[in-house]
Amino acid sequence: MGWRPAEPRLIAWTDCRGGVCGAMDRPGFTASLVVACLIRVPSEVVKQRAQVSASSRTFHIFSNILYTEGVQGLYRGYKSTVLREIPFSLVQFPLWESLKALWSWRQDHVVDCWQSAVCGAFAGGFAAAVTTPLDVAKTRIMLAKAGSSTASGNVLSALHGVWRTHGLSGLFAGVFPRMAAISLGGFIFLGAYEQTRSLLLEVGRERP
Repeated sequence: MGWRPAEPRLIAWTDCRGGVCGAMDRPGFTASLVVACLIRVPSEVVKQRAQVSASSRTFHIFSNILYTEGVQGLYRGYKSTVLREIPFSLVQFPLWESLKALWSWRQDHVVDCWQSAVCGAFAGGFAAAVTTPLDVAKTRIMLAKAGSSTASGNVLSALHGVWRTHGLSGLFAGVFPRMAAISLGGFIFLGAYEQTRSLLLEVGRERP
């Protein structure tokens, strides 16, 4: 029968299990998201408050939060951010790998880096769309007046409040700009990841 190369679908699945999706099976993946949010949330709080009060300087906003709310003010919305990031990643990365596997199967060879980037854009856009309500809740919590019920950080309560006052459209407010931004980010980040990974594997094969 002669020698035949491995099927692209099998290659893509093997790549998935050993790559990003394989890493997601490990407990450290969720822990890394939790730790990353420790750094991201304070900057997100300051950024969002600067956007709604453009007359204030960033340092003034930062110091005002510390003065009026303490350190916990910088971490307002931390739980909602984590609750957004985990499902986002659980949708984006497996979908990215699945799209690459499907494309590889259709063209009968493993996807190129630019094709992986396109898959990353679609996966990122879809993940952004389905997690938009959680992003809306996070934003409401971060921008809520100190001492209010929304500022307490209860995600379900924030979602219910948006649903009661604005309906379904309120839960998906800003979905298209969010999809556009994250699709672009997915194209660049996952495309660059694939290119770097390919280069490193090639270098590793050339070494004795």
